[in-house]
Amino acid sequence: MPLTLYEKLVESHTVARLDAEHVLLYVDLHIMNEYTSPQAFNGLVTRGVPVRRPAQQMSVVDHVIPTKPDPVGKRVIVVDAASKQASNFTRNCERYGIQLYDVNDPLQGIEHVVAPEAGLIRPGMSVLCGDSHTTTYGAFGALGFGIGTSEIEHVLATQTLSYRTARTMRIRFDGALPAGTTAKDLVLYLISKISAQGARGYAVEYVGEAIRSLSIEARMTLCNMTVEAGARAVLIEPDEKTFAYLRAHRGNLSEADMEAAIEGWRNLRSDADAQFDSGLTFNAKDIAPFVTWGTSPDQAIPVDGHIPAPTDADDHAVSSATERALDYIGLQAGAQIEGTPIDRVFIGSCTNGRIEDLRAAAAVVRDGMHVAPTVRAMIVPGSGAVRAQAEKEGLSEIFVKAGFEWRQPGCSMCLAMNDDVLRPGERCASTTNRNFEGRQGRDSRTHLMSPAMAAAAAITGRITDIRKWEHGNV
Repeated sequence: MPLTLYEKLVESHTVARLDAEHVLLYVDLHIMNEYTSPQAFNGLVTRGVPVRRPAQQMSVVDHVIPTKPDPVGKRVIVVDAASKQASNFTRNCERYGIQLYDVNDPLQGIEHVVAPEAGLIRPGMSVLCGDSHTTTYGAFGALGFGIGTSEIEHVLATQTLSYRTARTMRIRFDGALPAGTTAKDLVLYLISKISAQGARGYAVEYVGEAIRSLSIEARMTLCNMTVEAGARAVLIEPDEKTFAYLRAHRGNLSEADMEAAIEGWRNLRSDADAQFDSGLTFNAKDIAPFVTWGTSPDQAIPVDGHIPAPTDADDHAVSSATERALDYIGLQAGAQIEGTPIDRVFIGSCTNGRIEDLRAAAAVVRDGMHVAPTVRAMIVPGSGAVRAQAEKEGLSEIFVKAGFEWRQPGCSMCLAMNDDVLRPGERCASTTNRNFEGRQGRDSRTHLMSPAMAAAAAITGRITDIRKWEHGNV
């Protein structure tokens, strides 16, 4: 029977079928952070159960770590609770022989940035992590998804997971993205069209010209944020771009083994006559730079658009959500989103903290430009490797000269779990993945956008259409 890529990956990792909807899924790689793993380790200790396959685990301290620009090797977590969390995590990894990118490891960074850089992610793998944005790895044709703490314990103990299979959805983007429009805009456009529940229960496979044209890092951005539409997994068929990235990040594979593996990975695709449970088609040429106006990633509009009113929606739930979001975010229905003043800029996260993202932000900052006096702007690289590469290319010098803060790697202001927190009422242009109420700090206001848009907002002090920037009209 013809199969989708998702169905092939599930089938190849099925240890046993448990019932009509569930399988026992083998896990190739399990990634952990200090935030979602403590209870799982405690469960192992209490039951006296060992980690079944330590070599197939990887750990990173990334959520609670401060990112202030202390030298590598001298970073200290000063908040007592966070420090205990990180030290307990270190102790557990040492106890069970698990690889750890600790606080002062020069390659420390955000888990979903570090793992591909280290050559740990490959097509056809199953990759699990106690973090919802594990869908990032679909950019390589790998089955990645987030799991809960009890499931983390089960994976540690058995290297398997009881897994409920998903329905399948194919999303096609025909045509080419216009100038100034990025993968971040593409995914915000999609979520705004289908809603934050539009892919709920589905494993999404992206196809089409616009998808093929994306770089691997841009594909990671796309797969990372598709979970905000409710997707349980996200996949893109591996191609020559995938293989080029993997050659540059081969990890422990020799050149010969890598080439042999690539020949096998070329077969990782949906069969031509495979049937999907659902399908959507869009034209990429219709997509403008997008920005969120509310408190959910699906509350997004083109940067030259107008903020919706509660009365615009026929659905009562949508109308009520719009009213609540406008009250929280402090904007007026019918107003233009472009020109909205901002107080902070954050460029980073597992969505947009890679080297291509920093290059895009730096390209906006022309010689002589400076961060607006009313704005505090932070650049937080996704990993130590990204930070080193940016410094080698002179990007950090561009940022610092223009008044941006150049910081150490970590999740940082993506979520209010470390020192990088917005004050109540502060409005932030952010390259992160979520704009929920309080996500970046109590009563904080977040507008999601691409790195280039965020960099432009830092310079102008307001939400800015990057297309005008590129044509010298700002």
